[in-house]
Amino acid sequence: AEGRGRIRDMTTQGFTVSHLRDAGFERGLRSYFEYRDLGIAQATEGRVVAHVIRAAAGTECSGQAHLHHTTFQMVYVLKGWIEFDYEGQGVVRLEAGSCVFQPPSIRHREIGHSADIEMLEVVMPAGFATEDVDRVNP
Repeated sequence: AEGRGRIRDMTTQGFTVSHLRDAGFERGLRSYFEYRDLGIAQATEGRVVAHVIRAAAGTECSGQAHLHHTTFQMVYVLKGWIEFDYEGQGVVRLEAGSCVFQPPSIRHREIGHSADIEMLEVVMPAGFATEDVDRVNP
């Protein structure tokens, strides 16, 4: 009986669907990427953000070392490849089907990416801060 009560108390608040056919990509945190907001930040009241990231045509990555003040960050490569230099890990190449969990505040920098790179990124919290640093390995 107790389990059934919980089901009745469930809500659809925050339910969201994002379709590619209706989507737009905008420049965001990095000028050489375009971001498609999946509506998760609004649906979760800022607890989580999810977006699809792709290369912005005619731009090159800057490779600036930085870190993000997060509690969770995951990147899944949908198409193409990207290389990062991670603090304590060295150079890591991610290709279609690769997934990386970036621990909170890990220093990293992008080395390069393919013109067709496309990634899904999920981060907590939605309003995380990014801090530029001098180098990947302090």
